[in-house]
Amino acid sequence: MQINQWVPAAHRGDGVGDSARRVRDLLRRMGHRSELYALVIDDDLAGDVRRFGDEGTRDGDVTILHFALSSAMTEAFAALPRGRVLQYHNITPARFFAPYDAGLFRLAALGRRELASLVGRVELALGDSEFNRRELESLGFHPTGVMPLAIDVGWIARTPGRPALESLLDDGLTNFLFVGRIAPNKRIEDHLWLAEHYRRYVNLDGRFIFVGRHDAVPRYYATLRAFIARFDMPRDRFVFTGPVPREDLAVYYRASSVYISLSEHEGFCAPLVEAMASDVPVLAYSAAAVPETLGGAGVEFRPKDLERAAELLGVLAFDEEVRDAVIARQRRRLPDFGDAVIDRHLQALVDRAGQGW
Repeated sequence: MQINQWVPAAHRGDGVGDSARRVRDLLRRMGHRSELYALVIDDDLAGDVRRFGDEGTRDGDVTILHFALSSAMTEAFAALPRGRVLQYHNITPARFFAPYDAGLFRLAALGRRELASLVGRVELALGDSEFNRRELESLGFHPTGVMPLAIDVGWIARTPGRPALESLLDDGLTNFLFVGRIAPNKRIEDHLWLAEHYRRYVNLDGRFIFVGRHDAVPRYYATLRAFIARFDMPRDRFVFTGPVPREDLAVYYRASSVYISLSEHEGFCAPLVEAMASDVPVLAYSAAAVPETLGGAGVEFRPKDLERAAELLGVLAFDEEVRDAVIARQRRRLPDFGDAVIDRHLQALVDRAGQGW
């Protein structure tokens, strides 16, 4: 069977694109023909991902469209004669962007309208989480299902050390990590308040590290910087790295005492899985798809009481018995994201296609 995937942008290190490439490889291992097509392709992926519109783009017995934003692929996908499978990776609600960027507000709203335009025009609609599947169902998609991201976390253990960076991070401060875009739904301002509670009531020696693009919503990032200055927070305790190569990211994971997620909207949140694979205890606000991804691992809290969260942060950082128990739960959770699980989902998809859906 020819099973193709379409993804608007193929970037190395992007959760959706990385998952699509892994799914393609798993399908090939299962004996199927499979290609990945993209509108935008990183230079170092040019030999690995095909350009959308090349010969064979529309020839799949099954075509999986990875949807996370509006693109020219949507209408072309709807026009395919057969085998249309939508995999939805979530769109951040427009309301998060309203105070910071009118253009992103419009793009998010357009993306949701474009998603709704596919109702009745696909054979199967999948969310990469139950949270996303329920959104598809609420829009009127039928039938629906779940196929999680295909995440390779083995790269963290395989990545060699970076002595210079490791030395910088091993200076007596306790490192707390966040990985992802600096965007309003991630509630980075809550991280800053959490840091202040931690500094006042728990321990002075904490450093909060934010790894990921901070140019996606420039006004939001500027607001965070102004926040730090206005409240006279120690600037050296907040590190915004921007995007980093995987070699550095692995070091940041390994050097961190706790991974923190205070996001209020996540469709899956792959860094939670990466943190668990790095044996970094996770402290997370329980919202959207976060509880589903953690699956009982990590430490969740709700409501968003940041004084209590600061206490939990101290416990996870310094209580070895608690840390060991949390890490053990996280290790038990990790196999749920392994290749064997994805293989079962892909086989179920192939079986449905073979039976005419």
